[in-house]
Amino acid sequence: MKTLILAGGSGTRLFPLSRGHYPKQFLPLFDSHSLFQKTLRRALMFSSPQEIAVVTNREQEFIVRDQAAAIDSDCRILAEPSGKNTLPAIFFGMQEIEKEFGPSHVAVLPSDHLVHSGPAYAEAFKKADRLAEDRLVLFGVKGDTPHTGYGYIRPGREIPEGYTVDAFTEKPDRETAMQYLRDGYLWNSGMFLFSTRLFFDECRTHAPAVADAFRHPITTAYEKTPAISIDYGLMEKTGKAAVVPLETAWSDLGSFDSFYAVFEKNEDENAVRGEYLGLDSYRNLVIGDRMVITIGIQDTAIIDTGDITFIAPRERTEEAKRAVEILKKRGDPRADSHMTEHRPWGSFTRLEDGPSYLIKRITVPPKRRLSLQMHHHRSEHWVVVHGTAKVSVDGDERLLRKGESTFVPIGSVHRLENPGLVPLEIIEVQIGEYIGEDDIIRFQDDYQREQERIS
Repeated sequence: MKTLILAGGSGTRLFPLSRGHYPKQFLPLFDSHSLFQKTLRRALMFSSPQEIAVVTNREQEFIVRDQAAAIDSDCRILAEPSGKNTLPAIFFGMQEIEKEFGPSHVAVLPSDHLVHSGPAYAEAFKKADRLAEDRLVLFGVKGDTPHTGYGYIRPGREIPEGYTVDAFTEKPDRETAMQYLRDGYLWNSGMFLFSTRLFFDECRTHAPAVADAFRHPITTAYEKTPAISIDYGLMEKTGKAAVVPLETAWSDLGSFDSFYAVFEKNEDENAVRGEYLGLDSYRNLVIGDRMVITIGIQDTAIIDTGDITFIAPRERTEEAKRAVEILKKRGDPRADSHMTEHRPWGSFTRLEDGPSYLIKRITVPPKRRLSLQMHHHRSEHWVVVHGTAKVSVDGDERLLRKGESTFVPIGSVHRLENPGLVPLEIIEVQIGEYIGEDDIIRFQDDYQREQERIS
């Protein structure tokens, strides 16, 4: 069995925890591993690292690479030219898998779900594998609560290893959801197992615009394909859908209320990640990088990320997307970026900024380097706080060790590199009339990024 993991896209329902440039699947919220890394480990139950492909976008390709390397999984990474929803992403991945391995059975897994991968999980996938030659298989979770945020599946007649699918239903109200559970409906998990052969045949029949688009090279394919989900584009149209019940703990973590549901609670029923002191405070969700203290607060979500503090009644947290829309209209970079931003060469954290200066902590993993570049509007002062830096300023190269520093004048061509075996950390102080990230001219770049300019 091969595995295709969907790891692109971004969400606004979990803002400010999740941002456009670093969505929830990459956040280390559970035992120091991200949801993506947990998904990758589940995939290794059935596939070798070489049999796992990850579809993501070009902006997050390097995050996928680094997080996969952190758990020693050398999977294949496929970068979409643009986001066109799940059916084109799956078609792209299935096409690449079949090119490499020939006709295959492929498990398709979202990277942002929390799933218990015990014996029931393994057994469900074995059943689906036996069904996949003749059926497009999806997994339906046996729900224990009338959840109004999930789609539901109505199982039809019983067949070996599962059931046919009678109907897909949209997110119901609470009363309808209760009736669905009584009638044996299943939550739609968004996980699938397909035969490449059957998948392509059914796409040609029910999603011909997508199938025709992917006759072209990948860039052209993404220009031509419609943006459509796997459910609307294929699963609700095919007559060959089957569902295998999945009797294990599962959540799509699509809201802060779902985080509250899966986190352990203290004696006051508060779910906490971070340092928290709650006085007469009950049933709160608290996630913070700093100490949070509340008095007389109940049923509230409090999310502190250092640059943004978000407070809302737990049942209204999905309205965070309204705040994202307002920030984007204002051109506020916090709509998409955390204080720490990740780049192909490493990361930087904004420590303090003002009208004409910015202080950053820059981290460069071993054997990586930034582009050879220059700035029109700012100078930079670098101080090494950990590791060894190789710096080049206007052709003058030298090594800097802990406590040593250098100055990069406006207009100087420069580069920062980590030649060592331990991470390099420097403090960078930028001073100038303009300190935006787009004030950069790249002359050489290991990651083939386009040259950026400002007028």
